[in-house]
Amino acid sequence: MAEKLNKSMLTKFVLLSVILTIFISHAHAVRIKDITDIEGVRKNQLVGYGLVVGLNGTGDGNKSEFTTQSMASMLEKMGITVSYEDIKVDNVAAVMVTADLPPFARVGNRIDVLVSSIGDADNLQGGTLLLTPLKAADGKVYAVAQGPVSTGGFSSGGEGGKVQKNFPTVGRVVGGSTIEREILFNFNQKKTLSLRLHNPDFTTASRVAEAINTALYEQIAKTPDAGTIQVGISEKYSGNIVGLVALIEGLNVVPDTTSKIVVNERTGTVVMGDNVRISTIAVAHGNLSIQIKESKDVSQPLPFSQGVTVVTPETEISVEEEKNKLLLVKSGVTIGEVVRALNALGVSPRDLIAIFQAIKAAGALQAELEII
Repeated sequence: MAEKLNKSMLTKFVLLSVILTIFISHAHAVRIKDITDIEGVRKNQLVGYGLVVGLNGTGDGNKSEFTTQSMASMLEKMGITVSYEDIKVDNVAAVMVTADLPPFARVGNRIDVLVSSIGDADNLQGGTLLLTPLKAADGKVYAVAQGPVSTGGFSSGGEGGKVQKNFPTVGRVVGGSTIEREILFNFNQKKTLSLRLHNPDFTTASRVAEAINTALYEQIAKTPDAGTIQVGISEKYSGNIVGLVALIEGLNVVPDTTSKIVVNERTGTVVMGDNVRISTIAVAHGNLSIQIKESKDVSQPLPFSQGVTVVTPETEISVEEEKNKLLLVKSGVTIGEVVRALNALGVSPRDLIAIFQAIKAAGALQAELEII
């Protein structure tokens, strides 16, 4: 009876250990979708030159000749002949229009565009973007944009002052661009998939490949380098690569990172990674504070005594030094212990930067120190 009870308790203990192991691993795991990109599936940048009209006297001035030349060229295409020298308007602004063409975009889809002034316009609020072709790097037109500009800010003032919120010379036309040309990409006929890690790492790449092979029960994922995972397309998923990608993106892995401390001396920011370790060291840190005060003692003669006013300068100097003793910082097992040991010194983030630099120079910092 006792043996059966012991076996039952042992079985429960093993099951509990397995459940805890799975829970802990998934608690720190992330989806493959969040740490990789698929080669060939990316956005493409579009750019165009256009005009924003309907501004309330806040457009480009007469010094921006390219704006008036653009106006004259546009009116000429509409059958109105006018010299650009005769155009004197301040309700028009020349702008650059930019957009990102998403992958697998189809003709007729609408995307947002960003409108940025390139002249001396003060405000694009209330303006309307005229029909603007958007070209890619190959010089072909892939979309056209037109519509009301939303700046999300304002600018108002007079000769004596000005009030401004955000940047009114930059605006967005929500859904203002229509795609007119598609980028040919036969994704469903690919023979292999290449996953690109956002942060190349040999351990992470190996874990991603292992997770894919385990989930598919096939050795189809390989790692040619630290940033690439190549996945072969088996006959099972031939013609259904989208389903394969959906399955792979949903898998969980635990990404590995290098031990690194990033410090920003301009802002006093210190960021430490999870794997940072410090060997056993003794640290003493103290600041020397010198304060100098100057004052003047004025001695004035009595009235009608024909005396001379005497000014005597007085200087007071005080020197104060913190009396910090040596603090033993033991080798930390976790980042929490490292933080607690360093906080015991009672130093500011800027002092912490100097301490990390000294620990690194002593060879006791088992991590990369990056200063930005």
